[in-house]
Amino acid sequence: MNYLLEYWKEIEGGKCVVSKRVKKQYEKLIDNIVNPKDKFIFDEKRAEDPIIFIEKFCKHSKGEWAGKPVKLELFQKAFISALFGFINKDTGLRQYREAMFYVARKNGKSTMLSGIALYMLIADNEMGSEVYSTATKKDQAKLIFDETHNMIKQSPCLRKHIKKRKTDIYFPLTLSKFQALGKNSDTLDGLNAHCVIIDELHGIKDRNLYEVMKQSQSARRQPLLIMITTAGTVRECIFDDMYSYACNIVDGNFIDNSFLPILYELDNREEWTYPEAWQKANPALGTIKKLDDMRSKISRAENSPNDLNGILVKDFNIRDTINTAWLTLDDIINEETFDLSQFCDYYAIGGADLSITNDLTCATLLMMDKATQKRYVTQMYWLPKENFEKRVKIDKIPYDKWHERGLLRLCNGNTINYGDITAWFIEMANQYKIFPAWIYYDSYSAKYWVEEMENNGFKMVRCIQGAKTLSLPLQMMGADLQAKRINYNNNPILKWCLTNTGVYTDRNGNIVPIKNQAAKQRIDGTASMLDAYVGLYEHYNEYLEAL
Repeated sequence: MNYLLEYWKEIEGGKCVVSKRVKKQYEKLIDNIVNPKDKFIFDEKRAEDPIIFIEKFCKHSKGEWAGKPVKLELFQKAFISALFGFINKDTGLRQYREAMFYVARKNGKSTMLSGIALYMLIADNEMGSEVYSTATKKDQAKLIFDETHNMIKQSPCLRKHIKKRKTDIYFPLTLSKFQALGKNSDTLDGLNAHCVIIDELHGIKDRNLYEVMKQSQSARRQPLLIMITTAGTVRECIFDDMYSYACNIVDGNFIDNSFLPILYELDNREEWTYPEAWQKANPALGTIKKLDDMRSKISRAENSPNDLNGILVKDFNIRDTINTAWLTLDDIINEETFDLSQFCDYYAIGGADLSITNDLTCATLLMMDKATQKRYVTQMYWLPKENFEKRVKIDKIPYDKWHERGLLRLCNGNTINYGDITAWFIEMANQYKIFPAWIYYDSYSAKYWVEEMENNGFKMVRCIQGAKTLSLPLQMMGADLQAKRINYNNNPILKWCLTNTGVYTDRNGNIVPIKNQAAKQRIDGTASMLDAYVGLYEHYNEYLEAL
């Protein structure tokens, strides 16, 4: 039985409603079966082996199905078939070494992954196989481990040959083991992983766990790393990186023949109110996931905005910010870019948000196209050099990646050197011929820096950080972001700052920006751009005439 072809027939016939990217990916897989490309072919037996194993030996351990054999859904069989069935025709080794399976909660992911883990432990013809379930917390990683152990206990055949030891599940015949690891486990070094399952990728805030586990597979012939996750609310983390990478592969922007992306999600945010679209993020809806329960959640969310955020993120895989955020992720995302050279000999409005040690320092130049009145924003960020590496390690924020891309600069010593900010504004003026007509700065900025800027010919304007000054410009900036009128060159730091921004509303309805998450989740990019927006608000007509 070719489950890929069966699933594709149901997708094409409309029986299975899937997201655009799921349909596109399976269309590619079917084309690769019919018209094999390069050195990869589809082996139907290899595709069926893990499915037969799971349905023959694995049993449910919870709820109404406890004690009954696992019967995989067609969407699960199609995924497993793709993962195991495509092989190198010369070597016989698997094509796919890495997969991202993106699916809403309660769609049978733990059962499917536990079955795959067992197969990789004892039936993948790998001596000394090491299988690991990992997550940001060991308790999360143990969910799949415990489910696998329960499957073994339910099966007389598996129970006879597999042992449960203190920290792992052991298969003596091939000297293989399965173990659960958290990000802080002492055993992350020296691993030789054959299969790694990363559960709830959205909860992992830095790349280290992923990188360590990926590297641990380098000595294996055909390792497998599976990332399975719902959406999350922490932005610019490893999840966003991998999700973007997966989307680019599906969309044809990248080619990576070893990476399999299956992304069950709504195609747009509004579809959460359309029952006919719910299956796009919930392929097991009506079977594993109860339709009545789904309807009840939706009904409650329609009358309770506080419940809506969690449902959109966890039940429909809509990436978002936390529910106290100022803007949604859809409001914030704008992937347009521009070349600074197109603004040569241009007037801009500047903004600066300074810090001393812990916060980011950010400088902004805001330009506007006179014909379209579209806004264009370029920024630079700074951190002290002395504690930079420690900061990256402790905060789990990808400052190092941003530094490598030239989006963030380092100041010598353990504090911010305000002269570096002055140098950047001078660099923009000399190299790109972009001249700020006004630079609005945080009223708490150092007096000597303001004097230094004025001595270099910049017109500095003090920006009081209160509701009276900030409320209307903040509202205007939010409306422009929602309307996609701000092209910020897809700067990941500004995007991250915007997702961390909440608002405080006073008794008069005025708003000011605040942090809506932990202290290390910065909003300095938002504050710097807002300072520039205050300038735009106060000098709008004058600025237009100068362009």
